[in-house]
Amino acid sequence: MTALNNPEPAPAARFADPGALGLAAFGLTTFVLSFANAGIIPGGGVSVLGLALFYGGIGQVIAGVWEFANKNTFGATAFTSYGLFWMAAWFLLTSGNKVDAPGVGLFFLAWGIFTLYMTFAAIKTNLIILLVFIALTLTFAFLSIGEFANSVTIHNVGGYLGILTALLALYGSFATVINSTFKRVVLPVRPAN
Repeated sequence: MTALNNPEPAPAARFADPGALGLAAFGLTTFVLSFANAGIIPGGGVSVLGLALFYGGIGQVIAGVWEFANKNTFGATAFTSYGLFWMAAWFLLTSGNKVDAPGVGLFFLAWGIFTLYMTFAAIKTNLIILLVFIALTLTFAFLSIGEFANSVTIHNVGGYLGILTALLALYGSFATVINSTFKRVVLPVRPAN
């Protein structure tokens, strides 16, 4: 109801927006790994391990649980799922088991399918979130194809798309934090539709 229809003031939010944490955790972790995937820092994949477990993993799961408390199904599903994605990636990289390229390709393909259907839901969020999901869908597609085709070039394109995805997510986090802190729109996120 609008204030014109309801003389009662709107209740204050019980929690801060966990989206800022979720987007920051996702963006920063994706940024670091994507430099390795792009071939810019070939050994950089190892540097993402701590981020994958703690910030990208646990941090996003925390944000997702708070989104459940805020009754935000989209945010809860996205942050919790991608937090668990990072924990699964950490496990794959640290388990000592050799995962072959088709297995990694299937991992990326499955996450690409999930990301694609979340992209359709993102249409009702804001432009930045929608762009994050479009870029992430393309990232997973190129990483998956790169693994199945055993193509370093296609895999590297996936890495560059991952960097773009990370920068968009970090912008979304920054906009959420700065707009909340300043209590006005400093960085626009614009409606998606």
